[in-house]
Amino acid sequence: MSTGKDSFFLTIYAFVAKIPAGKVATYGQLAILSGRPRAARVVGYAMAGVSRERKLPCHRVVNRLGELAPEHVFGSSEYQRLLLESEGVTFLEDGRIDIRRHIWQPDED
Repeated sequence: MSTGKDSFFLTIYAFVAKIPAGKVATYGQLAILSGRPRAARVVGYAMAGVSRERKLPCHRVVNRLGELAPEHVFGSSEYQRLLLESEGVTFLEDGRIDIRRHIWQPDED
């Protein structure tokens, strides 16, 4: 039996699956798209608990400032950066993603 949390997580995962290469989405953006605009932290929990079998592009989900995930998430922030750079995502001098250039707009799909 599915709980409300399970349903919310599945909605988040469906949106994450749609983020194309070269684009990123923020936790807050995914919360809004999933119908719970104040649940960015819950989106983080969902991302932390996603199984590898789902094969989601989790590396494309970042915080609102364009900062990479903490070291423990992908084994290192450099690994996440390498994945994003290989898809054409660019970074600012301070190491943050150029959010204005790479933010995903679902209506562009």
